Amino acid sequence: MASVIGVHNFAALKAVYERPSLRWILQPKMQLPFSGRRMNLQSKTSDEVEGSPFDHKGLLQSRELYQYILETSVYPREPAPLKEIRGITENHPEFFMGASPDSGQLIVMLLDMLNGKNTIELGVFTGYSLLLTALTIPDDGKILAIDPDLKSYEMGLPIIQKAGVEHKINFKHSPALPVLDKLLEDDNNKSSFDFAFVDADKTNYGNYHERLMQLVKVGGLIVYDNTLWYGTLVMPEESVHELMRSERSYLLELNRSLAADTRIQISQVPLGDGMTICRRLF
Repeated sequence: MASVIGVHNFAALKAVYERPSLRWILQPKMQLPFSGRRMNLQSKTSDEVEGSPFDHKGLLQSRELYQYILETSVYPREPAPLKEIRGITENHPEFFMGASPDSGQLIVMLLDMLNGKNTIELGVFTGYSLLLTALTIPDDGKILAIDPDLKSYEMGLPIIQKAGVEHKINFKHSPALPVLDKLLEDDNNKSSFDFAFVDADKTNYGNYHERLMQLVKVGGLIVYDNTLWYGTLVMPEESVHELMRSERSYLLELNRSLAADTRIQISQVPLGDGMTICRRLF
């Protein structure tokens, strides 16, 4: 997904995601039973013949079990502004890029445990993960949020403003790498961030990691989203849909690299499309 955040073949991806059998994953009504990020666990319906490369993203191979998790543990604790931002995301042409509420719940817990105050986010989209971070950190906390897609950010901005947390956000309408490189020119920015969340172009995750390792403090966390890539990492390459192969190869390399990186402690968790949590050791 390229030197800018979120670079996809959007026309092809949109055609896949807009199939009727996939639309239930982000329901606009807040009390409907299922709303997850690109996790399609339903039985085949309209895709029985044509098929979809995204039909089996989730590691939980039961829609009912995932629904149980959401309804029992996630939705009852999800703040109203986050429910609202999930609703508006349903109307976005690339709605499938919205963050999942169960992944968001883990991010909130990590921020609380870390007492995170100064954070950075690569990849914003409509702002679900950005808003939950802003709601979690202290009133004088700050989030540097970077994304070249201003239009999507502006979809969620009224909800962020209504929630009273816009003052915590410094949004940069830009690709991520130039902003990160500019930060590193000032030594005062090094080791200044408590937490980083990366949900951006997968082809640059390795480049982001080296820069974030300088910007996040020792003991701080870097969280990478989508690191299990629809379960395709364990599939033979020839059986992986062509739309997914490029990111798959980069994520395979990233996972090998993170596992071998002695500077970090890691945990890869099977939430959504996989999240890898990295704690900087030195």
